[in-house]
Formats: sequence, C-alpha cells, structure tokens
Amino acid sequence: METIPTATTTIANDIWSKSKVLIKAGIIGVLILLLLIPTNYVEGLIQEREARQKEAIAEVSQKWAGKQTITGPILTIPYITTAADANGKLTNVKKYAYFLPDQLQVDATVNPQEKHRGIYKVMLYNALVNLKGQFAKVNLSQLGIDPQSVVWNEVFVRMGVTDTRGLNEELQLKWNNSTLLFAPNAIGGQDGADGLTARLPIQSAEELNNISFESILNVSGSEQLLFTPIGKTSKINLQSAYPHPSFTGDVLPQSTLVKDSGFSANWISLAHKRNFPQEFRQYESPNGKTYDVENSAVGVSLFVPVNAYQKTLRSIKYAILCIALTFVAFFLIETINRKSVHPFQYGLIGLALVLFYTLLLSFSEYVGFNAAYGIAALSTIGLIAWFVKGILASGKLSTVLSVVLLLVYSYVFSILQLQDYSLLFGSIGLFITLGVIMYFSRKLQW
Repeated sequence: METIPTATTTIANDIWSKSKVLIKAGIIGVLILLLLIPTNYVEGLIQEREARQKEAIAEVSQKWAGKQTITGPILTIPYITTAADANGKLTNVKKYAYFLPDQLQVDATVNPQEKHRGIYKVMLYNALVNLKGQFAKVNLSQLGIDPQSVVWNEVFVRMGVTDTRGLNEELQLKWNNSTLLFAPNAIGGQDGADGLTARLPIQSAEELNNISFESILNVSGSEQLLFTPIGKTSKINLQSAYPHPSFTGDVLPQSTLVKDSGFSANWISLAHKRNFPQEFRQYESPNGKTYDVENSAVGVSLFVPVNAYQKTLRSIKYAILCIALTFVAFFLIETINRKSVHPFQYGLIGLALVLFYTLLLSFSEYVGFNAAYGIAALSTIGLIAWFVKGILASGKLSTVLSVVLLLVYSYVFSILQLQDYSLLFGSIGLFITLGVIMYFSRKLQW
C-alpha cells in the first residue's frame, strides 16, 4: 500500500533539505581550516629546502672565499698618550690615529663563475682590481697629536680585505718610489678590522706628504663585492660580464648600464656624504668606538635572478584562497545541479590542492619557478577534473570546475609576477570573484 506523504512529512523534508545544505557548508568550512595543517607542513618543507640552499652556498664559499669588502689604504700612526688607571695613576698608553687618502680611484673587472653543489647554483667571482690615489698631507696637529709622541718606527698602512683567502697573489702597494709588502694583520689598530698591514720605514711626518700609491689586487669571492670610498674624493668603477647585478651598499651608483652582455657602474663619493671624518683617533666616534668606515661600502651583489624558494613561499600564502575558491565553486556546482558529494570527497580534492605546492617546490628546483608552476597547476587541474567527472558523472560540470581552477591558478600566478602591484591586482580580483559568487548564489534556497 502506497504511503501518502502528510503535510508534516513534507515540511520536515523541506527543513532537512535546507538544513543539509547549511550543515554541508559548515563541514566544508571546517575542512578548509583543517587543510591549513598540511599546508603549514609544506611551508615548513619550503623553508627547510631554502635553508639547505644557503648551507650549500656557505659550503662552497668556505672553500672558495666569502663576500668581499675591500678597504684602504689607511695610514695608521701609533702615538703615546697619558691616561689615568683605576687607581688614578697616570700611565702611558699607546693609541692609534687614522688618516685616509685625499684621492682614491678603484677600477675593477669582475669575472663571474657559476658553480653547483648538488642541485644548487652558487655565484662566485674573480676580480681584478686596480686601486690608486694619493695622500696630500698628514696633519697631526689637526688631531692634537704632538709629533714627539709618535712611535715612528711602528707606523703602518692597512688594507682591509674581508676574506684574505680570496687573495690570489701577494698583496703589494706601490708607495711613491718604494713597494710595500702586506702580511696578515698582527700589529693591532682599528677595532675588529680584517685585512693586511705593511710597515712604513719613516722618521717624521714630512715623509708622509704628497704620497702616491697604487696596487693591483687579484681577489676571489662569492655573491658580493664591495669597496669602501675612504678618499676625500672617491671614484669607483665596476664592470662585469654578469647580466643580473644587484647594486648595493650605502649609496647607489651615479650611473649604470645593464645589458645581456654584462654591466658597468660608477660611484663618485665626496667627504661630506660620509659618516666619518678624513682623519680620526681611536675610540673617538660618538658611541665611544672607532669609526667603522666599512659601513659606507658600495658595490654589487651577483644576484641569482630567480629564487624559486621565495616565490614558492609567497605562493603558498595564497593556499587558503585557492582552497576556499575551489570549494565554493564546487559547492555551487553541486547545489545548483542537485548533485550530492560526500565531504570525504571534498577532503580528497583539498589534499590535491595542497599537493600542488609540493609539486611546485620539487619541479622548481630543476626547471625554474615559472615552468614548475605550469606543470604543477596542469597536473592538479587534470587530477581534480578526472575525479570530479567520476563522482558527478558529468564531463560538462568537470570542465566548468577545471576552468575555475585554471582561472584561480592564473590569478595567483599573475599576483606573484606583479609584485609591486600585487595588492591592487589582488583586491580587484577578489572583488570580481565575490561578484561572480554572489551572482551564481542568488537563487539558492537556503
């Protein structure tokens, strides 16, 4: 005997039907939040791989030479002064005065070398540096130093080289008509300075007037090469066959030329642009320490043009957006077409969306970020399209969701490329997306 539905049964079915939609929407929301857990694990994996890349660079640099900052020559004059000790007794103390050149010109040619440690690329270089200039006059009275207090047989010249392992030849400096031979710093002087020193066999300040100097350095390093503009007037000229320079330091160059065949850059630095004087004594900077002239260094970093890890890390920040938009689109397709999809199947689709980032990370280490993004996106879209076609039994609805996914991934890729305009482009895209969702959800019976 056929059961005739009563009014009460019909109302109950309607309530359940509407409640079912709301319950499923709530479950989908919870699923989105749960999928943030594996997403965070993938983000940690990206950071781990980036750290491994830095370790590989450090390992190669340790066997070659690290970042280089070349400073000098700095004329260093020791003198004896008196100071009170803890008991108030006056004692003789040796201190140092530093004199910088009036003119300094640096001409450097940087020859890049690309090395690999496993799958990681490391940019090394060998630079030929011509350094010349002059000291016009050393004025001890400018610093209130009595020439009689100077220890003349301990006067020396300092050349600062951050990593002396990178020096491929013995460092020599032509000093007027004599040649100075530098050795690792064992004399003392400026606080914490790395580099080499050479004694000056002089007996008076007059021997330090009108000094011309010149040196040619053959130096190796990795990633970065900087020069400190210590001259009252400093001119620094760099050129290289490397096409991807990143100019760095205290100031940017006055002129640059960057082409596929390489780059050239020129700096001109004057004394009034620096944060240290032309001559100074030990421990007389405003903070009670010796002036750190290397803070004013300028130069170039051999920039690796595409850092896949940074872009992958930026892309995973949009993971919740991709998952949410995909689930909303799938939910609308399911509801409008009166289909029924189990939350477990939503979860599988969500996991496929998370695995997109592991594919992106894996492929980007070999083929670059852009190609890896295309491979990972097409693979993920293909997998989800095949799965949805099976559960909805509709190639048309599967195609619709595939188009949505393609638009979502294209949208995120565009944001990643337009870094300077990502906020504007992202806001407009989200506004349009919200409008589309509002349009298709108008006739839903909640």
